[in-house]
Amino acid sequence: MTKPHTTQHDTDIDALRRRLLVATLPHVPFDGWSEAAMRAGAADAGLDMAVAMNAFPGGPLEILELFSIEADRAMLERLERCDLARMRVRDRVAAGVRARLEYLTPYREAVRRGLALLSLPHNTPLAARLLYRTVDAIWYAAGDTSTDYNYYTKRLLLAGVYSATVLFWLNDHSEEQAQTWAFLDRRIDEALRFGGTMGRAAKKVLDLPDRLFVRTPRPGRVHR
Repeated sequence: MTKPHTTQHDTDIDALRRRLLVATLPHVPFDGWSEAAMRAGAADAGLDMAVAMNAFPGGPLEILELFSIEADRAMLERLERCDLARMRVRDRVAAGVRARLEYLTPYREAVRRGLALLSLPHNTPLAARLLYRTVDAIWYAAGDTSTDYNYYTKRLLLAGVYSATVLFWLNDHSEEQAQTWAFLDRRIDEALRFGGTMGRAAKKVLDLPDRLFVRTPRPGRVHR
């Protein structure tokens, strides 16, 4: 497959967007993912607000999306330094969740503010898209190659594990977040047990004869 051509303009825009993200992050704990934080970040970066809006036409939500994408990228970079081949699959998945949260630790309040914003009903599609991107990246790094019902089951279960772990992590003040990692291990063990049950049930359904899924035509309406 031919790689898309990257121009100097694309590179400059990406660099500008990252620069604005870095400048905006310190203001998020106080102003949330808002236009005020975005404006303060632009000022700190020595940029006009019009330039910031041109880089992020979607406003603060688009900056939040880039923040999540950057966290995924950093997570994958950290995983590349791990000897994943020698790990069990469940340990690779745990390493992925842990790598992402360790990267996010300095930005914990920004994460909290981001979750609050994404929980609003009109932001549900973005929240789902970002969560899927994260769990898909973790499974990909873990070496998952499934293409059947397991593909969706694994991502659904990991989405639950990751979401629960993030909420626990936000309020964990234990040394080196030891309680979070213990919580993560328990959730993964539970997901594996539940996933095995789901997988067996799905396989039974998929193994049923096709004729059982043929719908009987509905009778036409009787006119009096």
